[in-house]
Amino acid sequence: MAESKPKPKIKKEAEPMPKQKPEVRRKNFNEVALGYSEEQAKTEANRCLQCPKPQCVTGCPVEISIPEFIKLLREGKYEEAAKKIKEKNSLPAVCGRVCPQEEQCQKFCILGKVGEPVSIGRLERWLADWERKRGNVKKPDDPPPTGKKVAVIGAGPAGLTAAADLAKLGHKAVIFEALHLPGGVLVYGIPEFRLPKSIVRAEADYVQSLGADLKLGYLIGRIHTIPELLKTGFDAVFIGTGAGLPAFLGVLGEHLGGIYSANEFLIRVNLMKAYAFPFYDTPIRIGKHVVVIGGGNVATDSARSALRLGAEEVCIVYRRSREEMPARKEEIENAEEEGILCKFLANPTRFIGDEKGWVKQMECICMELGPPDESGRRRPVPVKGSEFTMDVDTVVVAVGRTPNPIIQSTTEGLAVTKWGTIVADENGKTSIEGVYAGGDIVTGEATVISAMGAGKKAARAIHEYLMQEK
Repeated sequence: MAESKPKPKIKKEAEPMPKQKPEVRRKNFNEVALGYSEEQAKTEANRCLQCPKPQCVTGCPVEISIPEFIKLLREGKYEEAAKKIKEKNSLPAVCGRVCPQEEQCQKFCILGKVGEPVSIGRLERWLADWERKRGNVKKPDDPPPTGKKVAVIGAGPAGLTAAADLAKLGHKAVIFEALHLPGGVLVYGIPEFRLPKSIVRAEADYVQSLGADLKLGYLIGRIHTIPELLKTGFDAVFIGTGAGLPAFLGVLGEHLGGIYSANEFLIRVNLMKAYAFPFYDTPIRIGKHVVVIGGGNVATDSARSALRLGAEEVCIVYRRSREEMPARKEEIENAEEEGILCKFLANPTRFIGDEKGWVKQMECICMELGPPDESGRRRPVPVKGSEFTMDVDTVVVAVGRTPNPIIQSTTEGLAVTKWGTIVADENGKTSIEGVYAGGDIVTGEATVISAMGAGKKAARAIHEYLMQEK
């Protein structure tokens, strides 16, 4: 009998992602993660076990056929691999950069039980970048037109995904975006060093190439209302306007100069390109001692942006411990490598200003963790008599965002919650016939990939609604 060949040994450690060095990147807004080389991508792809019943797919909100695209990649069939991803995901270069794969597909990777899971997101990013750099992005054949027309409100991740899927099903999708650029939170909320805006634009261009129209500077609720859209030729509407209003602490002195909401701060930096002043006429005041309040990705993005804008010291103040921080682990590590300080188990109680009305100190109280709250995390409880002060001259409040109420207030009969989010079922159906919603406008502030998953589900439900016999 011929001896069977031994199976090649699978590496337990994932192929590391090359990055700019901390001492270099903390002084520029260029992308931190440099991406795999072709050789590194193949090395990582060869770690995939090609499971007969892949669990990774169950963790993907947009249902990518993960083992299939990885198999094509390691066979060198890059064009086919990119096409396989785009069967389900029209924004792969975005997802490969900002999707929390460690809590999604990679969390269910079998290899993760004995070592590090396959770096699915990094492989997705590499393929998307490979295709884009060749300048020959392929799109599927145009489907037979259905004659149906859908208004998609918001060109963020939910809206772009819904529009792309509707276009691939033969419907005419028209995207209405209030801003002057498509992308939503991808352009105003995520810094250039994590997600270059040229990539967002390229992904939006791809969605348009599928047949979706994009109308910029259209604030639905003012230019048109949803009832008006339904009366003027649209057969259905998808609302994907996100959560764009900032939340505040509600403490004394929060009105002082030098205190920003994270929304204002990041919009100035990202959308209005304050980092390139004076080439872009968007000044932003950054002091020597910057404090960012919060523990999510928005907080780490704000802190790392402030550092790059010239702050001498940046500190994140978070009312829970490091283990409870909702920010991605790799972004916390990147921030700490760059010199960002963290003050845990502390919460601001008031801000103190100087004679000119600018913030100069922040009074905090120490916290301890009590029983879990409704989110499942342990509730922070103030420690009596533990107050202390910090010298600050710039503060960024990054404690969450809520939906803008303009659509809710101009759409009679649309059911909303007490938080201003739209009430919708698991497929995005709202209280109004033919009107669907998904993403942060329904769930409150969440992740890019969860918004994309909601857009995908809603597109499927809209298709079924439009194609049913009346």
